[in-house]
Amino acid sequence: MSRMRFGAFIPPHHLPTNYNPTYALQRDVEIVQLLDSIGYDEAWFGEHHSGGVELISDPMMFIAHVAAQTRHIRLGTGVVSLPYHNPLWVADRLALLDHLTRGRVMLGLGPGALATDAAMIGLSPHEQRDALDVDTDVLMHLLTSDEPISIETSRYKLVDARLQLDFYQDPHPEVAAAAVVSPSGPRLAGKHGLGLISIGATMKAGVDVLAMHWDVVEQRAREFGKQANRANWRVVGLMHLADSKAQALADVRHGIREFCDYLQHTAAAPQMQVTGNTIDEYIEWALSTGSTVIGTYQDAISHIDNLLEQSNGGFGCYLLFDHNWAPFAAKKRHYEIFGNYVVPHFKGAAKRRCARCATRWRRNNLRPSRHFGHGMTQNRKVKAERRYRNGQAAHTSSPSRSM
Repeated sequence: MSRMRFGAFIPPHHLPTNYNPTYALQRDVEIVQLLDSIGYDEAWFGEHHSGGVELISDPMMFIAHVAAQTRHIRLGTGVVSLPYHNPLWVADRLALLDHLTRGRVMLGLGPGALATDAAMIGLSPHEQRDALDVDTDVLMHLLTSDEPISIETSRYKLVDARLQLDFYQDPHPEVAAAAVVSPSGPRLAGKHGLGLISIGATMKAGVDVLAMHWDVVEQRAREFGKQANRANWRVVGLMHLADSKAQALADVRHGIREFCDYLQHTAAAPQMQVTGNTIDEYIEWALSTGSTVIGTYQDAISHIDNLLEQSNGGFGCYLLFDHNWAPFAAKKRHYEIFGNYVVPHFKGAAKRRCARCATRWRRNNLRPSRHFGHGMTQNRKVKAERRYRNGQAAHTSSPSRSM
């Protein structure tokens, strides 16, 4: 499998709801620009239409806007609620967006997260998963075949439908299915050979099924003659990092209460069964879930190592679930710390520099002495070793030393 990738899953969450929506959306753009400048690989944006918290109603439109203000980062819909749309128009807009972004777009699919969204178009939550299965069949036909398709459902009718525009990417942009805890998302991914975004499987309720998610993908892929690639498996988790654990805990007191209250009383998030009523109780809940890190970059590295082990074979990408637990400056610092220390650890980007430090110490240790012949005195050896160790300690201490 290729080098591990990193990115952000951005619903986004803006709380409390007495904020300036224009400025809130501008801050979302600034976060993506920051990710792009640091070197994150990808960012995904949600689709929501009610609740007043998750403001992006059209992730494709948001991608078109932010793509012009970034250079390298890949941008995905996380996710398009496919049962809300005619699959022909989703495919048509995807082809256009693929050209406008010069191949940086990805398509994430899901049934829809908020019951209040579905209710406004007369769609029962019980219908959504079956509708997603049918609509994905139609969508993938449109993406992969030149043959026209005709179909009629209770939500739309297609007559000899086909795309007029070829894709910029060959054969088409990557498509991924969202999964919470149940196997429905992995089954869909396996059926069509799609990628997978595991959103809830890192929670304590879902950790036991993390490896099961990919087992289901592989099993279904074999049934339908498709290829399953772990490099296209993305795992989402909650973190807030700071220069010290004490600072991280202080930071999240800014907004974790509003986040948890939203999950408890508005959002349908069975994978996040929040408990508590006070800030301290919410922090205790977050740390008890098994998926949340509030601490330092060393804590983040350890946590991702554990997830890789639990996945029983690894995954291709880790996505930070974007939230506003901390003030905006501290939130940006969180992304900087993760990008500066966690990402290079897993990409192996610092190996040669670390090897050079060790080589320098060996060279200094073995350098002939001008005063004591061709060997170091024991006293000079001890001093050289102490200087080397102090240098290493400075290199691996608080991130604030290098920023």
